[in-house]
Amino acid sequence: MRALLNASPERQNAGAPEGPACTVSIIVPARDEGEALLHLLRELIEIFPPAGRAEILVVDDGSSDGTIERVVGLRGEGAALRLLRHERPRGQTAALVAGARAAQGVVLAFIDGDGQNPPGELARLLSVYEAFPVDQREGLLLLGERQMRRDALSRRLASRLANRVRSAVLGDGVADSGSGLKVCRRDDLLCLPLFDHAHRYLPALFRAAGGRTISVPVAHRPRRQGRSHYGILDRAWEGLIDLPGVLWLVRRSLRDRAREIE
Repeated sequence: MRALLNASPERQNAGAPEGPACTVSIIVPARDEGEALLHLLRELIEIFPPAGRAEILVVDDGSSDGTIERVVGLRGEGAALRLLRHERPRGQTAALVAGARAAQGVVLAFIDGDGQNPPGELARLLSVYEAFPVDQREGLLLLGERQMRRDALSRRLASRLANRVRSAVLGDGVADSGSGLKVCRRDDLLCLPLFDHAHRYLPALFRAAGGRTISVPVAHRPRRQGRSHYGILDRAWEGLIDLPGVLWLVRRSLRDRAREIE
């Protein structure tokens, strides 16, 4: 991660053409997360200081709790912080895609705004990503697999059932596709067929495009306050609707890549 984030611009670009001002874009989707979001952002700013090559993009998904005013106030603390807003709630996938399209970084790192994913685990995920040679990062999605989830029992059971059904139908080989911790190249994500609720199916979509997903165990922590704004029944219903369409996409995808002859 140090090579990606903490090297000075002069050192990173020595002997090479001038690169982008930002290497990693950390995208934080949030809706009515209040103080939990502020606490998370302060943690991120401490781990990824403005002097590095990371930017933090908060995508406010139509919040009604003054999220914009809270986040704008953090800019006075010297954060490399950007803020996007949906005027009305559009859903988690829309927030993630909006952040990806606006990102300046080559690499995207995602973390949910509720604070249940420790930012230190995102930093560790980036370190794992950096350990791959550059020519092996194309099509690679790193996914944080939550260990000992600190959610309500009903939420854990619903997630476990959804993961089993999805894995059985799509064969994506992951146990926790709904994790908010993800790292991938920006170009790889934006080349996928993106639709509402697609964030649940990124491992299958990466695989269908000829890529791969590697799960990395990560810690999980309780919510500091509030509740999820993407309900259990909503996710279960949308998952049932989406699954046949995603299966069609996976089976119809052209994943073979031609080899160039030197």
